[in-house]
Amino acid sequence: MNKELVEILKLYSTGTHEELSSYLVGKSKDTLIGILVDLITMYINDKNSSMVREFITVMFAGYTHREKKIGYNGFKQDAFSGKTVNCEAKPKNVDTNSKSPDKLKGYGNFSDYRFARLEKDKHEDGLNMLVSGFIDGRLIYIFEFPFSSPPFVKNLESQLEARFPKGKDITNEYLRSASFDYRDFIDCQQLKVIYLTSKKELENYKQYIVRDFYKFLEGKAK
Repeated sequence: MNKELVEILKLYSTGTHEELSSYLVGKSKDTLIGILVDLITMYINDKNSSMVREFITVMFAGYTHREKKIGYNGFKQDAFSGKTVNCEAKPKNVDTNSKSPDKLKGYGNFSDYRFARLEKDKHEDGLNMLVSGFIDGRLIYIFEFPFSSPPFVKNLESQLEARFPKGKDITNEYLRSASFDYRDFIDCQQLKVIYLTSKKELENYKQYIVRDFYKFLEGKAK
């Protein structure tokens, strides 16, 4: 970690506001830029905190981000109806410096899922999914589609049915992770490409993207 950043973190957590301000004022512009870049890089690649990636995803799609962990991740007003439209963002980051780097595949999941939650999400008027992928904090894609898309819902239903064979929730029991990937939404008729990196840059990251998903992205990239 940047030595200057280490000192700033120490002052922030143990010193006074005046001490921190005095330390920062004494630094050059280039030093401050370097510190900021290091901080952003560290935060956006943190596998235990996806808030920055979530914010970027929601913002790019034109929604206002909700910082609270409970509820949907973002909202906006429909230009025609005036109704509030919510979104659920599922960002995924691949850290190429890890011992066994994962690969992007349009993956996302819902923790502690139940039939009741699925029914709520299915009937939430205008709820959209935002699925994004990052590699070392670099944004690769963002896709948007209605949560109610049949293939997407069917995938979640099948996982719930496997966990709850009787087809209904059991008190205090959950499906710990209801997951999905690109195969569950790429055929959605209302699929929108919110952001997709260039074909040239995409090629540089080919080894970190599942083969068939890469072909799909390549076909849409410019």
